[in-house]
Amino acid sequence: MPRHFGVLIPSTNTTVEIEYNRLLPPDYQAHVGRLKSSGGTPFAPSIDAEVDYQAKLLGTAKVEVVGLAQTSASLFSDDYDADVVRRMSAAAGAPALTSAQAVGQAVRALGASRIALVSPYSQEVIERAQRYYETKFGLSVLGLHSFGAADAYMIGKLGPDNARDAFRQIDRAEIEVLVVPGGNFPTMAYVPDWEREFGKPVITTNQAALWAMFRIMKIETKLPGLGQLLADMPA
Repeated sequence: MPRHFGVLIPSTNTTVEIEYNRLLPPDYQAHVGRLKSSGGTPFAPSIDAEVDYQAKLLGTAKVEVVGLAQTSASLFSDDYDADVVRRMSAAAGAPALTSAQAVGQAVRALGASRIALVSPYSQEVIERAQRYYETKFGLSVLGLHSFGAADAYMIGKLGPDNARDAFRQIDRAEIEVLVVPGGNFPTMAYVPDWEREFGKPVITTNQAALWAMFRIMKIETKLPGLGQLLADMPA
């Protein structure tokens, strides 16, 4: 029997639908709502009214959960996660989460606390991510690497070598998990290769959001070939 989950993405995102619809077994169906940015920077949160409306539409599809796959949105306000999750859940009539929360929870579920952040985000935004994960989840960020992408379209065109080269520059023994925030950066298919090369888990935005949504949906099916997090499905 098919399982249905909802995902809200920035309107410029060209990656989430591809990763979920091409890489997941057909019984797991993603339904996507697109959001207009509030502007200011390429990584600014989406307009609140857009989030509410699109979450409500996803609710009419009877999705079991709604995830906001826009990690950077959570980095601009300390109370953003709590507020947007409450509003999404109320609008959709289903549990909700943000991908930023999912990444932090995924690191903890793997029993880790020392991470490095490798991301298309600008230096300012990746530094915000460092503060977020250190203050919200008690993680130690031991390395940062920014690709300095100027816009969302550039992020969608990046390839796996960008992440691999960054890992080679910043990885060291005390780093337990390599984290790659950025839902428009294509990553999921490459995670197993990165994990084999560097000998440690790699967590990415879309992978972590999927794991967190499946936990809420009480799906324990393991998904090999997409990295340790989805292969093990830790609680």
